[in-house]
Order: sequence, then structure tokens, then C-alpha cells
Amino acid sequence: MRARQVIIMAMTGTTFVACPAAAADASVIPQAPSPAPVPPTVPTASADAARPVLGNLAFLGAAFNAALRSAYAKTAPAKTAQAKTAQPKTTPAKTKKAASMPSGVATATSFWDAQTASGRPMRYRTIASPYWPLGTRVRITYKKKSAIGVVDDFGPAEWAVAQHDIPAIVDVSERMMADLTGVASNTVHVRFQVLKWGKGGVYRHSGTGYKLAMGHR
Repeated sequence: MRARQVIIMAMTGTTFVACPAAAADASVIPQAPSPAPVPPTVPTASADAARPVLGNLAFLGAAFNAALRSAYAKTAPAKTAQAKTAQPKTTPAKTKKAASMPSGVATATSFWDAQTASGRPMRYRTIASPYWPLGTRVRITYKKKSAIGVVDDFGPAEWAVAQHDIPAIVDVSERMMADLTGVASNTVHVRFQVLKWGKGGVYRHSGTGYKLAMGHR
């Protein structure tokens, strides 16, 4: 009977105090099986845990920018080298074009006419030439004085061009001649330099002084 009570109390978790004999009897009573272990609870991932950490984004952004800078640094020297090699290709062409504009020494005569081939009125800057297109800008220099004229008329005539020791390929207005030499009606040696070609008509493409007007010696 007492052994049965011990078994019931052991199964229900009740403390049982007995005499040594009872305790000895109880030692041979099989113990009740321990309850099955409870598996550990797996924490459920929250929505915040799924979001990327801000510090990680900053790190990735910095790494991406560093990669871009590295890639640009590798290509920049090549681009700079290409720019340096491309620049001399255009500069000499411009220099050559400027140097090829006609210049030289010629005889200049003076004139004044109310009507010009271009239709513009006679003025200080009006000059004439049988070989330069209308609208051409030319610098005329006599000794240390210079003036810039615009071809608005054709002349001198072929016979007038050929009668001088140096062909008279340009007529300048009497006002310009007076400004350069002090005398309105005059014939002098001048230095000419074509600055810009005009887009108008040309009176002659050959004749005495044509090569000189085109800068050919």
C-alpha cells in the first residue's frame, strides 16, 4: 500500500516523507519519464530586419564612386593625349591659311568717282582693283602710315597697270591717298596685305600684275 502511494506521489510531483525503510523501497521504484524537451523558438524575421542597413548603403555607394574614379583616371590620360595630338592638326592649317593671303609691294594710284561697281557710294575706305573680288578688305601701308580699304570698284585699266615699274594693281580713294601721303592725286609705291576675301565679282582673272595681286612672285 505504501509503495503504491509513493508511486502515485512521484507521478503527481507530491513530496513524500517516509521512514528509511520506505525510502529504500522507493529507491527501486522507476522514475517517471521527463517531459519531452521543448524545441527552441525560432524568432520570426520582422519587416525592419529585411530592410538594408543605412550604413551598408553608404559603404556600397562610396565603393561604387571609388570604382568610377579609378576607371576615369585610367581613361583620362588617353583622352588628354588624343586632344594634344589633335590640336596641332588644325593650328598649322590656320597659320598656313593666314600666311597664304596675298601681300607685297605694288604701285597705288588715286581716284574719285561718284559711281562704283558695287553700287556703294564713294567714301574714304573705297579702293579698286581689277583682280580682287568686290568686298575684299586690304591694308594699304605707305611708309609708317596704314589704312584699311574695301574693294568697291574695278580699276585701274590694263594699260594703266602696265605703265609703272611695279604694276599698279590698286586704286585708293583720293581721301585715303591724302591721308597716307599728304597729296590727294598721287602715284606711290605701297605695301598691300589682303586681310579677307570678298564674295563679290572679279573684273579680270589674268593680265599684268595678276600674279602680284595673288601673292605670287
